[in-house]
Amino acid sequence: MSDENNAQQNEIAPEAEPANEAEATTLDAAGFEAELAKSRDELLRALAEVENTRRRAERQAQEARAYAIDRFANDLLPVADTLGRALAAAPDGWRESADEGLRNLLTGLELTERTLIETFARHGLKRVGASGDAFDPNIHQAVAQIPSPQPQGTIVDVMQPGYVLGDRTLRAAMVSVSAGPAQGQDGAQNVDIKV
Repeated sequence: MSDENNAQQNEIAPEAEPANEAEATTLDAAGFEAELAKSRDELLRALAEVENTRRRAERQAQEARAYAIDRFANDLLPVADTLGRALAAAPDGWRESADEGLRNLLTGLELTERTLIETFARHGLKRVGASGDAFDPNIHQAVAQIPSPQPQGTIVDVMQPGYVLGDRTLRAAMVSVSAGPAQGQDGAQNVDIKV
């Protein structure tokens, strides 16, 4: 009996196969389409990632070129400051009263400072923080706020110049900022007397 059942099942199975083949083909086609859509999506995402990586690398290379000298420039800022202080320390009439050797030394210091500042400018390093400029907290560091006839928020005095490389602040300028006219500076003296 089992042989007869097996024979009957074998006879029935060939008739059922064509219907299953059509369904299988339809299922396979739907599966292939889903897999194709998934592969397209993965390909598009991979292409987008490659493009983003290329743009990021290009931006980083551009920044590296623009800011490659920032450490070196930071190391040279004290040299520029020292040259400026040396020139500021010379008395006003010293150049005229000094002998030729000292005048040449002073001239050499001035030329060295000028050349250093010009070299900084050639490489994108700019000195900031001049008296009379408006105070900008991104590039200035207020050390003091003093009464002054200048408008409030104006730089009155520069203790140490600042430097900017491109759009980055290497060192903020140390400045005194005007607090505006002092009370009572309108010509009359205000005196508070308590009895």
